[in-house]
Amino acid sequence: MAYPTLTDKPGAIETATAIRRAEMTPLEAVEAAIARIEHLDAHINAVVVTDFDRALDRARAMTAEGPQADQPLFGVPMTIKESFDVEGLPTCWGHEAHVGNIARRDARVVAQLRAAGAVILGKTNVPPDLADWQSNNPVYGRTNNPHDHAHSPGGSSGGSAAAVASGMVPCEFGTDIGGSVRVPAHFCGIWGHKGTWGLISKQGHDHPLLAGRDAHDGALSIAGPLARNAADLRLLVELTQAVPLEARGRRLADCRMLLLVDHPSCPTDSAVRGPIEAAAAELERAGVTIDRASDLVPDLAAQQGDYMRMLNVAMARGMPGPDGKRASATDWFDMLDTQARNEAAWAQVFDSYDFVLAPPAPVLAVAHRKGRVFDGTLTIDGTEQPGGSALCWAGLATYPGLPSTVLPVGESAGLPCGMQVIGRRWGDLDCIAAAEEMGAILHG
Repeated sequence: MAYPTLTDKPGAIETATAIRRAEMTPLEAVEAAIARIEHLDAHINAVVVTDFDRALDRARAMTAEGPQADQPLFGVPMTIKESFDVEGLPTCWGHEAHVGNIARRDARVVAQLRAAGAVILGKTNVPPDLADWQSNNPVYGRTNNPHDHAHSPGGSSGGSAAAVASGMVPCEFGTDIGGSVRVPAHFCGIWGHKGTWGLISKQGHDHPLLAGRDAHDGALSIAGPLARNAADLRLLVELTQAVPLEARGRRLADCRMLLLVDHPSCPTDSAVRGPIEAAAAELERAGVTIDRASDLVPDLAAQQGDYMRMLNVAMARGMPGPDGKRASATDWFDMLDTQARNEAAWAQVFDSYDFVLAPPAPVLAVAHRKGRVFDGTLTIDGTEQPGGSALCWAGLATYPGLPSTVLPVGESAGLPCGMQVIGRRWGDLDCIAAAEEMGAILHG
């Protein structure tokens, strides 16, 4: 099965290997990445905060030092989502009022990547407050999907995915609470991983209004990598994980899977359904066992309602919602209890199934529009659906805190289509490994 690709540039591991073999230097790798950004970004607008001078200085020093055995990303150029703090650079989350918010230190993830040898070239675009499936804001403007500039690369890690898909950089780090890693990966035809909640620290990923306050690691939200292959995802998770992970290492042929393509909260467009069902059929021909329904699955309509209530409270940090009502502490604890019951229900699903396969979103990359996707409607197979209902597939894994790897599986009318591989809690490495094996079956 084919899916549209835009670059043949090497990934992170491949770049690091070339540097260790003296096939290129860190300076050459960084200079080449900067040249790609300067050439491509005039039309895409993904890398909106550049740090080229410091990156070149670091690359020169690394070239003089030579490869370090404890730095698997030695000399690898990459960017980071604008919402992560990078010492000396602005973190404004798309707000003009916060362009003067200059980070005093690196976010935890940034520090971990630097310690592994990565060279940070700059920061990538986001929507205001990270709250849309478009990456467009008054400070930096609009990011275009590199496959079709009239469409969105997704959000909120849209600049991240566009930079990776176009070949500007080999890998990136984003965050996800409403599909913000998975949807851009799906829209742009790359790989992304939403980790188990709590796996990767989000220290230094705080709204500018909370700058310097070391805020808590928010409910539902995770940090996760984007890349052009599974091996790079795995390495990025291993370098940043806060919890030791163990992989079961089961082959796909020994796994039982559940495919979900219908959700009671929102229909799935045929442009998404078609490539995913074709991928599932190809996997079955390769000997993979896939069920299409199970009584073990929780009430998905109820889960979506519970997810949206918790999401809205978490995003607003308890401020009054559109109806003017503010959630009480009792309301919040009730939400946590309901979430815990949902987590237990999904644990039972994964007692019988190794993975759940699902769309990352009910649509392919949306066309640019004024206003947020979630405040309007989406056309799905000729009918208009509330934009907010499209979050149902994001919530499938977000609400119970489960890991999910997105891999590209096909295309419709030149736009990529991805698929989620969702697994048991702390089964992140298994999700990535399964997605990698699926990719080998589907794409050779």
